[in-house]
Amino acid sequence: MGVHVINQTGAKVDPRTRRLLRRLVKSVLDWEGVSSHQVSLALVGKDRIQELNQRFRGVDAPTDVLSFPLERGARLVGDVVICVPQAIMQARQFGHSLEREMAYLAVHGTLHLLGYDHETTKDRAAMRAREEWFLARFGLPR
Repeated sequence: MGVHVINQTGAKVDPRTRRLLRRLVKSVLDWEGVSSHQVSLALVGKDRIQELNQRFRGVDAPTDVLSFPLERGARLVGDVVICVPQAIMQARQFGHSLEREMAYLAVHGTLHLLGYDHETTKDRAAMRAREEWFLARFGLPR
């Protein structure tokens, strides 16, 4: 059981960032009451995330993060896939660090594994508040 970070980008990812992402995802799961979990956090490039987005959502374009819950209930098993080039672009666009953007995407994807969504204004506000609450606990507020 645990959280595994898998770098599929071919580029070096700072070990501190990998540790932060692992701790952050585990903490979100713990704080949400999920004691038994097996989550993979894959770091990928634009081609791979576009392929997954097309295959599973029918959208032929890259995106920043995808979540794939495989099993839920007392035990959570799933995958979160983060597009590192997209995270780099968004960090620049929003004027914060890559570490903060990657952390945000990891939290966002993990909350999707837990059933959170942002389809309605109310759900979007609730999910955003939860994301910011978790990030603030790790010293990564907006």
